[in-house]
Amino acid sequence: MKRAIHMSLLMLTTICMVFTTMCVHGQKQKLTLNKKTFELHNVTGSVVKFGGKKVLKIERDLKAIPFDVNNIQGTVDEPHYARLVGLQDFENGTIEVKMYSQIQDPPPYPGVAGFIGVYFRIKEDDSAFEGIYVRPKVGRANSQMFRNHAVQYISYPHAKFDTLRKSYPPGSYEGSAPVALNEWIKMRIEVNGETAEMFINDLKYSSFIVDKMLGKNKVGGVGLYVDIGTIGYFKDLKVTKGELKKKKENGGKVDDI
Repeated sequence: MKRAIHMSLLMLTTICMVFTTMCVHGQKQKLTLNKKTFELHNVTGSVVKFGGKKVLKIERDLKAIPFDVNNIQGTVDEPHYARLVGLQDFENGTIEVKMYSQIQDPPPYPGVAGFIGVYFRIKEDDSAFEGIYVRPKVGRANSQMFRNHAVQYISYPHAKFDTLRKSYPPGSYEGSAPVALNEWIKMRIEVNGETAEMFINDLKYSSFIVDKMLGKNKVGGVGLYVDIGTIGYFKDLKVTKGELKKKKENGGKVDDI
């Protein structure tokens, strides 16, 4: 009888240990930097000292979401990012962050461009979000055609980069920006209704405008993004919520000569 009770308790303990392990493994890793906590979604990460300051370092987790060089469109622009914990109601406002992009050595495939940027209006289950990111490798290329791919807007899941290139006129959702690898880039994104505007390094005028965002999810979280072959460092994230005042500048109106 005692032996039977002992075996039952042993089995119960084992089941509890297995269940506890499964729960721990099922939880997403969280990292805290300067009183801000980030939840890692399909990225690996750590808080490290870089350039004399503590920063968030993340890389895409290829075990969580495999990359297929023969199906690039289907295996990039996915929910691989670090999500800011405690913010679930971002609709309009400003997102500012400083970011630094390196390419992994060796790179996983030749097309790696240091993809790094911001996701916003992220749905709680990661099923939808908007994103703006840069490809620093081509930001100062000697070819204007390459430079025109330095900035990218996406709307997950139906409007990834390749779909946008095929379905819209050239330059509709891509553009140029003065960015480069291995240097700090300050990105500021102003989100207002259906539009988004991106500023680089405190320049007075924006480098990129999304005239009409394509996502149906209008409110959600904010996250820091990297993609294939990129080591990303982030610091000084600041999110300000609220509708932005419309600018009264004579932009976009060109007189014929």
